[in-house]
Amino acid sequence: MSRLFELRRNAHGRLVLHLADGSEHVGVTPVRAFPIAAPDEGLSLVGPEGKELIWIERLADLPAPARALVEDDLRVRELVPEIRRIVSVSSFSTPSTWQVETDRGATSFVLKGEEDIRRLAERTQLRISASDGLQLRIPDLRQLDKTSRKLLERFL
Repeated sequence: MSRLFELRRNAHGRLVLHLADGSEHVGVTPVRAFPIAAPDEGLSLVGPEGKELIWIERLADLPAPARALVEDDLRVRELVPEIRRIVSVSSFSTPSTWQVETDRGATSFVLKGEEDIRRLAERTQLRISASDGLQLRIPDLRQLDKTSRKLLERFL
């Protein structure tokens, strides 16, 4: 796959894609096809005009330098704070206000309904959608402390 294209970052921090046909595309954006269900499968490199330039079946198929560039770009664009601890919940019915500690610091959010907590891979990973559109994740609910798990179980 790496012979079909090359990917690098230019001096302005933008991704530059060189295709086998000799064309060069500056300002390429990686886009996940299934960001929640299969984040490392089905990835498109989209040009600045919004047209797909390359389809990548699996992120792991990319050579390490290109994969690192793509992962860095995705990480910046897809900021999803990771909940480390649930400090308090205002009510066990919804809507409720949650006080949490994340990898980005302490924050609070309003949970509109229990359906805004979705179980993902192996049912231990959670994605929470706050009422203001903020997305938060819990990579493995088994890793939360006992108090956090107890608060969370009331909504699952």
